[in-house]
Amino acid sequence: MEHTDMERLEALMAGARKAAPVLMDIEPARISEILAAISRRLAENAEQIVAENRLDLDRMDPADPDYDRLRLTPERVEAIAADMLAVARLPQPYGHKISETVRPNGMVITKVSVPFGVIGVIYEARPNVTADVFGLCFRSGSACVLKGGHEADRSSRAIVEVIRSVLRAEGLPDDLCVLMPDSRESAAAMMRAQGLIDVIIPRGGRALIDFVRHNSLVPVIETGAGVCHTYIDAAADVEKSTAVVLNAKTRRVSVCNALDCVIIHRDRLGDLPRICAPLAERDVMVYADDESYDVLAGSYPAHLLLHAGPESFGTEFRDYKMAVKTVGSIDEALSHIARHGSRHSECIMSEDSGAVGRFQRSVDAACVYANVSTAFTDGAQFGFGAEIGISTQKLHARGPMALRELTTYKYLIEGDGQIRQ
Repeated sequence: MEHTDMERLEALMAGARKAAPVLMDIEPARISEILAAISRRLAENAEQIVAENRLDLDRMDPADPDYDRLRLTPERVEAIAADMLAVARLPQPYGHKISETVRPNGMVITKVSVPFGVIGVIYEARPNVTADVFGLCFRSGSACVLKGGHEADRSSRAIVEVIRSVLRAEGLPDDLCVLMPDSRESAAAMMRAQGLIDVIIPRGGRALIDFVRHNSLVPVIETGAGVCHTYIDAAADVEKSTAVVLNAKTRRVSVCNALDCVIIHRDRLGDLPRICAPLAERDVMVYADDESYDVLAGSYPAHLLLHAGPESFGTEFRDYKMAVKTVGSIDEALSHIARHGSRHSECIMSEDSGAVGRFQRSVDAACVYANVSTAFTDGAQFGFGAEIGISTQKLHARGPMALRELTTYKYLIEGDGQIRQ
């Protein structure tokens, strides 16, 4: 990278660092008003945003699983605006007393929530993330530095220009929302931006997350990659299982909480054709192990039924594809999940409370479901209002990351002249 290019990228991030402290002096009510104004302006500019999005779509194969994530419609822009308004109505997550301790010497130690300062997000072909991230960062008192996928660059820039125009109109620095240039050098600069960016959150597939985790000098909160299983126990209800499998797999195949593998107890193989029948209507390709293949052959469409290989398990398909694994016990199911899962979202279908309890205790994942579709792994569905991603790690945040998880804390210590002996 040319020296001048690095200086230009660093200047963009330095702008966000300089702008961030302004938010600490803005009343929560005004933060809400500004977000509401951005929501209105996004809705008013829906036609222009969709037009820019079409230019992005023209460069992508419609068969690409990310095509649907990239595509914007007037209705989707309205939904983005509605999500921004929902964030505007959420309570301020910082400035709250978490705990207070009075020491024997009279010293008072208070733990309070505070903003991170500058949050960097590196993401793929998801223009809605551009608006979502800004709204959540702004509400939680932080500036944001964004690096979107090149596939969505026009869409993201159209959204960011709306945001920055409202910030300027409100007398605030527009560098509270910085969109980096569409280049790999931008991502590299962000990952080396110690002192300019406080934390980086990658949103996308496993390759992106691993790349950021392995290369960033800035602290990283991992989100996104989801290899999700649904285990159909010997005591499962077949009707519930059929509905949950269909919803988890086909509601939206490109998202991280979509079902990738059905694990079925050998005693319930006879119900597998019934459970899979609705999937055939949605043209879901099934990669079945030998036992499940033999049961599905003749009932599931031949052109949609393939023998599973080793690569079929542990794969986040992000497409109308699904694996099936047969097991003889809940122990085998747990072992399969431990080996192939991504610690995102896992589900058991069972009417046996003992089996449910065992599954929920044993599965190491951010979200563990019993008789519920994994499609609910979502900040809004959890009642958090919105999310910046699904954290699959164990430090700082786990599961849907909403406003509270976008803050850190500090200690305020007060006394009356105490000194340490």
